[in-house]
Amino acid sequence: MIRKQYILTLLAAAAFLCVCCGKAPQTTPETPPEVEPESFFCKGADISWVTEMEKNGYKFYNAAGQERELTALMKELGCNAIRLRVWVNPEGGWNGQADVVAKAKRAQALGLKLLIDFHYSDSWADPGKQNVPAAWQGKDAAAMTAAVKAHTQEVLQALKSAGVEVAWVQVGNETTNGMLWDSGKVAGSSVGQFVSYFHAGREAVKAVFPQAQVILHLDNGWNLSTLNWFLGLMKSRSLEYDILGLSLYPSYWENGAYPDWTPKVQQFVNNLPTLYQNYGKPVLLVEFGMPASEPAKAKAALQYLMQNTQKLDYFQGIFYWEPEAEHDRNGYDYGAFSGGKPTAALDPLGR
Repeated sequence: MIRKQYILTLLAAAAFLCVCCGKAPQTTPETPPEVEPESFFCKGADISWVTEMEKNGYKFYNAAGQERELTALMKELGCNAIRLRVWVNPEGGWNGQADVVAKAKRAQALGLKLLIDFHYSDSWADPGKQNVPAAWQGKDAAAMTAAVKAHTQEVLQALKSAGVEVAWVQVGNETTNGMLWDSGKVAGSSVGQFVSYFHAGREAVKAVFPQAQVILHLDNGWNLSTLNWFLGLMKSRSLEYDILGLSLYPSYWENGAYPDWTPKVQQFVNNLPTLYQNYGKPVLLVEFGMPASEPAKAKAALQYLMQNTQKLDYFQGIFYWEPEAEHDRNGYDYGAFSGGKPTAALDPLGR
């Protein structure tokens, strides 16, 4: 990608040569030289818990102790994008359609780009569980495909009707083992109905937001062997998507301690050229997290990621997963807040 500084350097050099040759540089103010705009690098956060936390009485503050609405605080910290998960018929309505629209409107009003993450479940979906929504249970493959498409289109249309623009959409969450089990399970050389379900979601996205980028989301972005297995399998089945989304949690508690983050973060960075060469898709780190009790290490890991990917035009950015969460508030140990205030873990977002 041609950088602005590179263009300006060339123009300065040309002007210098013209002066040396006794000729004035030719300028045409009416038609300035075309400069390719800088690509958008996402510095985002998934803050899907925000409305539930507010309902529970929790407040958020900047480093100076001034109270802030969380979405605005994330922008203040340097975020330019927000990620929101969607559940089908969740208990209490959290992450359901109305809740997602309410949160998305806050991001839209602040000029933040939006990523919508469909789980196709009534609660959490990940590689260990991909539970069919209660209302969809018992459906055959054709009916399930129709349900995926209808749900995706309904939620996105509600966002569009509320004046919200959507930049990216995940069709499924951490789908390394498929989604909507058992019919959509992926294992060995079998993809079940996963491709049909994914394409139904993709078609719904393009019908409502034609310019939105469809994301295929997998976990453990450091594990090249598993990524190659899944992506190679999907390539053989002609799965259509725009961006490869990955998760990276490099220091999960094990054997009584948090392990060193560097091996998995370095492996993630090393994997990026191979993944792009093999599958030709840009990569977005849609989930990143580190132990909340180790903010200095979290900061170092995030800095490493940002510094060592800045020359890779196909790496499009990072979303910190639920940084506002705290053990005493959510029971989650991998956020980046303490006492309602952001820790040093998020400092790299402001650079």
